[in-house]
Amino acid sequence: MTNLNEPEAKLEALLDIINSSARQAIAEYKNTGHGVPSADATAFHPLDSATDTIALKKAIRLLEGAYHQLSAILAPPQHSVMNLVFNYNWACTDVASRARIADVLDEHPEGLSVDRLAEAVNLDKSKTARILRALSLMGCFKEVERDVFANTRLSLILKSTNNTGCFAGLHTQMISKYAAVLYESMIDEEFAHSNELDKAPRVLAFRKEGMNANYFQAIKDDDEKRELYHRAMLGQNETVGGSAVLHHYPWDNISSVVDIGCGIGTFSTPLAKMFPHIRITDQDLPEVLLEAQNVWKKNAPEALLDGRVEFVPLNFLEDVPVAGKDVYYLRHVIHDWHDREATIILRNIRKVMGPNSRVLIHDCVLFHTLQERDIGTDELSTAPEPMLPNFGAGALIPYQMDMTMWLAHNSKERTLDEVKILGASVGLVFTQVYDLVDTMVMEFRIAQN
Repeated sequence: MTNLNEPEAKLEALLDIINSSARQAIAEYKNTGHGVPSADATAFHPLDSATDTIALKKAIRLLEGAYHQLSAILAPPQHSVMNLVFNYNWACTDVASRARIADVLDEHPEGLSVDRLAEAVNLDKSKTARILRALSLMGCFKEVERDVFANTRLSLILKSTNNTGCFAGLHTQMISKYAAVLYESMIDEEFAHSNELDKAPRVLAFRKEGMNANYFQAIKDDDEKRELYHRAMLGQNETVGGSAVLHHYPWDNISSVVDIGCGIGTFSTPLAKMFPHIRITDQDLPEVLLEAQNVWKKNAPEALLDGRVEFVPLNFLEDVPVAGKDVYYLRHVIHDWHDREATIILRNIRKVMGPNSRVLIHDCVLFHTLQERDIGTDELSTAPEPMLPNFGAGALIPYQMDMTMWLAHNSKERTLDEVKILGASVGLVFTQVYDLVDTMVMEFRIAQN
């Protein structure tokens, strides 16, 4: 038996994980019948738009976690730490996105000279080339000839029509500003120890710029910004593979669902298409429901015609949702709020649940880098030794989403135990978790006395 306490044995084990997980990922691509993607591909692979990529994502979680851990061991520490700092990819991505470089290159699949490209986007050609070369290192754009650039499968995400590109833009343009004052918010007497929404780093950043700190109030009165925000939320869903819940929860046994904080129906419209026997209630603020109805008319008109969906206004911090439904579903809702508000939301749901109702909390879940009793139980995956049990850098998205919640809302992603405690505080008992890699679906029912 290999002794993983030996440094060289750990390296060999990590190499084995990298090799096996890469082969698993290759197999998932081949299973589609379209082969594996090329680094120079100028079109998306069919698997890129699939709604259930759990097997691929699990392989990538292992691959990324193992190779980052291996690199951290073998590389000089100066190198690794400065890699954390020397990372301006977000700024370069912001330039490419806002200048719509990918849109221009999409019309020139063979490539376009930087002279013509810079002229088309009204930027300096030398600086444009520096941006593109930096991104090309990461496989986003490619230099097909000297000073001639073309799109890749990665850069296509940055097209103005791509929802994930909108989600990226929200971070590069807005969240980056909040991150710039993170330390200041942690030492400011007014902000440092507060969990209030109006004491998020976002508020401090806006205050320094002399702007209104209420982002949602600002976009409420701006049709373009509001549309971009809703598209960004669609992109967030694509990024974390949120639609996998449609494939991995037993919806066949469910007859009614309330989508609380439904937005424009990112979850409920595909649910209606896949499971026409389910009656759906969309609940959100009145102005959001008006937009949602327009989306339903476009994307799922048959559900409206059949009367399978209803729209009921709800302020979930003040009101109770519709009563007696099978499932009360909250995706990326609880993580927007600190414990006090999260408890109010869950308590309002608990008041209207029937004896067989359940609550589904669909959020990112955090785990410590040490072995925990919850990891490897409750159908959760655990990384093989010598990897960090929480997959390390392979689980990057949940931990970065946690930072996003802090920066924007002074809220957080939670550990599984923290979510269980929230549920128990309002009389709900945790019954099951579904590991969707970047997110988890946690099921709760009424606690029996």
